[in-house]
Amino acid sequence: MSKIILFDGECDFCNYWVNFIIKYDADNNFLFASLHSQFGKRQLEKFNISNLASDTFILIIENNYYIKSDAAFLVMKYLKHWSKIFYIFKILPKKIRDTIYDFVASNRHKLNIGKSYCIVPSEKIKKKFFK
Repeated sequence: MSKIILFDGECDFCNYWVNFIIKYDADNNFLFASLHSQFGKRQLEKFNISNLASDTFILIIENNYYIKSDAAFLVMKYLKHWSKIFYIFKILPKKIRDTIYDFVASNRHKLNIGKSYCIVPSEKIKKKFFK
């Protein structure tokens, strides 16, 4: 069962995290689409969530969707990386987690997290993206 991540394809911070997820997605769990793509727009329509701001990434698993900190923690759970340790913070109340998420999301264009770059995707990686 694939898990689909819808993200802001025009955001360097978001693209950094997409590359991070691809790198540590050892079990090939995730597929990706920009919120601005035709596929992304269809998913927003399908789940009736077109009113969400583009600073929210969405994780779709089967016929359910998750946003904000819930989506972030679920993604972490599936990665083969030491960052899984942060999953323990899921015990915090959702309101607190989402407030932190919203703060980071609203400042994401100002954050300089490593170098900003675009990868030249291999055929294997290209297959992970919907258009």
